[in-house]
Amino acid sequence: MKVAVVGATGMVGEVMLKVLEERNFPITELLLVASERSVGKKLSYKNEEYTVIGLADAVAAQPDIAIFSAGGDTSLEWAPKFAEVGTTVIDNSSAWRMDPTKKLVVPEINADTLTPEDKIIANPNCSTIQLVMVLDPLHKKYQMKRVVVSTYQSVSGTGVKAVQQMENEAAGIEGEMAYPYPINRNALPHCDVFLENGYTKEEMKLAREPQKILDDRTFSVTATAVRIPTAGGHSESVNVEFHNDFDLAEVRKILSEMPGVVVQDNTATNTYPMPMFANGKDEVFVGRIRRDETQPNTLNMWIVADNLRKGAATNAVQIAEYLVENNLVSNTSEAIS
Repeated sequence: MKVAVVGATGMVGEVMLKVLEERNFPITELLLVASERSVGKKLSYKNEEYTVIGLADAVAAQPDIAIFSAGGDTSLEWAPKFAEVGTTVIDNSSAWRMDPTKKLVVPEINADTLTPEDKIIANPNCSTIQLVMVLDPLHKKYQMKRVVVSTYQSVSGTGVKAVQQMENEAAGIEGEMAYPYPINRNALPHCDVFLENGYTKEEMKLAREPQKILDDRTFSVTATAVRIPTAGGHSESVNVEFHNDFDLAEVRKILSEMPGVVVQDNTATNTYPMPMFANGKDEVFVGRIRRDETQPNTLNMWIVADNLRKGAATNAVQIAEYLVENNLVSNTSEAIS
């Protein structure tokens, strides 16, 4: 496979290269792509040095797969140009997620909907991915009615500038601000921009994306998204009302059998998911599984995952793996010649 990583110099791009290397993805030629200001930079992959190239040169090279993590505007402009030359694009931005003509994919849940004709594939929001990984098997068994989620999101979800702000504040150094307020020793109920309805874009992603991924609009999701001073890993407090009642032991069994989900749920030993343990891992961790005693058929859970890995890079690479394993991506240079 000739593979392009677009946005290779960013936080997610760096993790993308790490995940591709760890999983030994079948790359015969690697193109590291970024904006004009980064062209010419040197990056390493598998102990080899690569020179960053621009988007136009990457399109001209006709890669088989292009994994994008370069922002929505870049994706909207350039993903169709890659698709036109036969490249299959896996896009990590929000640009294509709610486009009815594009698939929104978490491989463990709905990769089987992909076809060779899907030339632009959307990677869901980081908070959505870990949420649906836990909700999907429970929805199949008990039929969800309503989900209430409050997130506790790492500053790494905002980017390098936000991580630097947190580190500067912790060290007592004045510096550039990614947020309108200090983040160290604080919590900001403000992830992404506010919309006219009073919700943020992040909260609306959590409301809409799960319905598309699960291909079911019979349940609803409402969210409050909060930024907290952790360096890696998003956490979610989740309350789910089902149409059907459940047994807690069965819930734990169903979740433990879901590929990519790890149950950490033993209050006797203080075992529960935390960002410090999820950081650097690909699994989604779930614990604090308990019945909501205020109303019937309702469950409380605590879900944690590394937002740069399963929440972004790993999920995208898993999509690419599925495409290759199932012969859904063609060799563009052969197809065009």
